[in-house]
Amino acid sequence: MTGLSFVPMSTALQDQYAPHNECFGCGPANTKGLRIKSRVEGDEVVAEFTPEAHHIAFPGVVNGGIIGAILDCHSNWTAAYHVMKTAGAETPPCTVTADYAIKLKRPTPTGVTLYLRAKVVESEADRAVVEATLEANGKVTATCRGLFVAVKEGHPAFHRW
Repeated sequence: MTGLSFVPMSTALQDQYAPHNECFGCGPANTKGLRIKSRVEGDEVVAEFTPEAHHIAFPGVVNGGIIGAILDCHSNWTAAYHVMKTAGAETPPCTVTADYAIKLKRPTPTGVTLYLRAKVVESEADRAVVEATLEANGKVTATCRGLFVAVKEGHPAFHRW
């Protein structure tokens, strides 16, 4: 991302650019969703998430699917913001996950705030590869690497925000 300046943002990307989005992971309008809030901080996009009791795999540990959802959505917003800034646009394009993989490095505990960090490591005009981490109690519990692509008119996600 060399040469690209990011402006710190106090408002979550989701709230600023997609307040009516109903995505399970990041949609502000989904009252039953996870509703993560991604914010720009330097050349990274960060978020905090506190899992609830119903997000468990077994007592004391967050379900791997929930971990995948928050890493996926957070990384997707990182890519959308990057593509927007690179293009000099005022709003981000609708982006979708083309490919992503998570690595569960250790159990992610419940009852604590989780911290997500993501940054673009490769990009083209309409896509970005993002690497992200999930931390709990100062330790990385999961990582993600994914490819996120801006969709064109005709794709079901094109007008989602």
